[in-house]
Amino acid sequence: MSVQLTILGSGSSGNCAYVETPEARILVDAGFSPLQIRKRLATIGRTPENLSAILVTHEHADHIAGIPGLAEKLRVPVFCNRGTQDGTIWALKTKWDSKKKPAFAGADGTEHLKSKIDWRLFETGASFEIGDIGIDTFSIPHDAQDPVGFVLRTPAGVIGFATDLGHVTKLVLERIRGTNVLVLESNHDVKMLQDCPRRSWALKQRILGRHGHISNPTAAETVAQIMSAELKHLYLAHLSRECNKPELAEHVMAEQLHHIGAHHVRLQVADQDVPCATLTL
Repeated sequence: MSVQLTILGSGSSGNCAYVETPEARILVDAGFSPLQIRKRLATIGRTPENLSAILVTHEHADHIAGIPGLAEKLRVPVFCNRGTQDGTIWALKTKWDSKKKPAFAGADGTEHLKSKIDWRLFETGASFEIGDIGIDTFSIPHDAQDPVGFVLRTPAGVIGFATDLGHVTKLVLERIRGTNVLVLESNHDVKMLQDCPRRSWALKQRILGRHGHISNPTAAETVAQIMSAELKHLYLAHLSRECNKPELAEHVMAEQLHHIGAHHVRLQVADQDVPCATLTL
């Protein structure tokens, strides 16, 4: 049974991954415009009309931007917890209000988003199925209402998603240990972040905080702690465009993999602008 994973894009300006199995076609986050998601799916010969579901990790704009155009117009079900639903509705309504779209002003806008989108709510920590994919959810520490990571148990292997986390908890380690494919945040180089003239002190503190984003060394330490013979593919995701470099993130992780003798792991850095090559499991 063929299972395919394509990271359509990952970074501070948008995050979206596509997973296809014999019985399901899902997005993990939809952080680009509907048009951009359509274009990126087209590069692998797919269209959003055939999506089975969208899984949402949390309500920040770089994870939900495409939801109205996909979930409302195409009636693609959105799976998230109630905190993420509330945060998503608030974020989208605020965006529309700022653009002076009267149809979405006030309580009517909130009710519109609640009624026009097919929300499928789960409790954080719960497991459920979409077609032949078993989905486990787990809490992650980030400055959102109730952010989660996902472990997708497919017919051909286990895929883990752990991005947007300020520190790596024991629960996160427990959940992503044993995955065959791991999409892990490697957001910033600490010195580049500290020296960045375009970031305020407050923003730097947020990113470095326990509910912000993890650095290249922290990502490397995380992989060392969960390494097993089962992990075959590792994607570094959510790189900061201003405070990281793909070659730097790759170098830090490659050194760690070499140090722990994990020569069986294929390492890739996800790009903000271009989809990764499709992985077939």
